[in-house]
Amino acid sequence: MTLKTGRDGDVATLTLDHPPLNILTQALSRELRSALAGLAADPSLRALVLAAEGKHFSAGADVSEHLPPAYREMIPEFVATLETLASFPLPVIAAVRGRCLGGGFELAQCADVIVAGEGATFGQPEIVLGVTAPIACVLLPRRASPGLASELLFGGETISALRAQAAGLVQRVVHDDQVESEAQALAQRFARHSAAALRLTKKTLLAAADRPRRDALREAASIYLHELMATEDAVEGLTAFVEKRTPAWRNR
Repeated sequence: MTLKTGRDGDVATLTLDHPPLNILTQALSRELRSALAGLAADPSLRALVLAAEGKHFSAGADVSEHLPPAYREMIPEFVATLETLASFPLPVIAAVRGRCLGGGFELAQCADVIVAGEGATFGQPEIVLGVTAPIACVLLPRRASPGLASELLFGGETISALRAQAAGLVQRVVHDDQVESEAQALAQRFARHSAAALRLTKKTLLAAADRPRRDALREAASIYLHELMATEDAVEGLTAFVEKRTPAWRNR
């Protein structure tokens, strides 16, 4: 096994366990997708942390699997796994230390929030090998500016955690030895809230990302009116505020 699964209350943790570089293989991709599917179906879950063993988050995918004929299976497999992560129905926090490159960086880009160590570096070096970073070509311009995305994808160089934070790619930068604890603390903060509300917030974010603004606004309103307000927790939360008491979440 190259993936570890942990649980702390309502927060789950998936840890890449293939140090020192946590190279992403097809086997790991399948493990990750299977684990995500199982966690997504857990009604008690409220947040997910994606972490890695060792000094580095991931130096990317196994280069040998990019060669013919392996790439014909590897690319669809990897895209399916990252799509599963990007559409995970609850908040996902990536805890990144050390190198976060290639497919590893694409993996982190699928998280909602990235917590990085001050020594972390980010990059898409695929161009150096004469290939592209297909997922990053889609996600990077959405997470940062198109200009920075182009610089990274065309140049192949890395950027620091602080520059990634300034560009909006990373949300928090902490000491390297505090990355996991900071990510877990943030996940626990999210986990204080209703699981139903967290799921519908994530659903609204995902729906808005793929639609023109007018359609996104209408879809957001529709989710609120027809799905959110049909949950017990929405009524409970609003009622608790009016009655000046702590809400008792039912997660439905």
